[in-house]
Amino acid sequence: MADCVFCDIVAGDAPAYRLHETDRTLAFLDIEPLNPGHALVMPKPHRETLTEMDEDLVADTFRSARVVAKAIETVFDPDGLNLLQANGEAAGQEVFHAHVHVLPRYEDDDVEVSWPAGELTEAEATEVAEKIQSAL
Repeated sequence: MADCVFCDIVAGDAPAYRLHETDRTLAFLDIEPLNPGHALVMPKPHRETLTEMDEDLVADTFRSARVVAKAIETVFDPDGLNLLQANGEAAGQEVFHAHVHVLPRYEDDDVEVSWPAGELTEAEATEVAEKIQSAL
C-alpha cells in the first residue's frame, strides 16, 4: 500500500520499537504514548479497517493484542487497560491501516475515553436491534 507508515514498519522501511510479531500480526510501541507501554497491534496485510479484515485476521490481531496486554500488565501493573480500535476519521482513526491500541491506564492519568450516554425507548431499541440482526 502506497504511503502507509504501518506497511513501511512491517517491511522494515520505517523504524519501530517492535514488541511482538507473528506471521500475520505486529505489535510495537506507539511513538506518541498516552502512558508508558501504550502499544499498537496490527495485521501485517494492509487493511484499512476492522471490517475489511477476514475473521481469521481479526482473531489473530486480537489474540496478539491479548498477549501484549498481558505483558503490559506484568511489567507496568496498571490499574486497568483500554483496548481501542477506531474505524474511519470520524471515529478518530489517524493512520488508515487497521490497528488496536493497548493502553495501560492509571487512576490519576488524565486520559479520558468517554462519550455522553444516549437514550433509547423500547420501540427504538427494538427497531435498531432488528435492523442489525437482519444485516447479520
